Amino acid sequence: MIDPLPSHAKEAGAMRKRLAVIAGTVLALMTPTAAMAGGDIDNLWDPAACSNPDTSAFKFHLYYNSGQNGAYRNIGYNVYNFDVLWNGNNSPGGGTKLRYCILGASNPWPGSNQPVKNNAASGTNDHYKYKARVHFNSGYGGPKDIMNPYQHIDRFRYVYNENASFSWA
Repeated sequence: MIDPLPSHAKEAGAMRKRLAVIAGTVLALMTPTAAMAGGDIDNLWDPAACSNPDTSAFKFHLYYNSGQNGAYRNIGYNVYNFDVLWNGNNSPGGGTKLRYCILGASNPWPGSNQPVKNNAASGTNDHYKYKARVHFNSGYGGPKDIMNPYQHIDRFRYVYNENASFSWA
């Protein structure tokens, strides 16, 4: 039997298939997973994020001012970059800045609605088991302040107003 396709056509077809597999793999790696999306979406929109820190289901709390004062934000999940949380709309480059809760309607608390990135002075870890780490750089890099379970820091030593990400350990 004579093969109707020349060898260069077969090679081109095989190359297209390999490129399609590679492109699919890259796209899968770039698309937020359900776990990533759930953490970012919860950190952004879950009512626990702005409920009273003493009763919040989220066990880590960042504060705008030293000594656990001013506006706060409760965090329940790792945050890779406080400036770019996946907000659920999957738009290219789309993301939402994590902001401090808006507190005090007629007389806003210091830091209300300000971005969390590079604006944290103190924190509290209310988790019974995990350490909380606030990192200087996005992507959990650079110097960090670490809080053991049930520990607070009145004024960050390494990331005072230079904080970019958060992780549990």
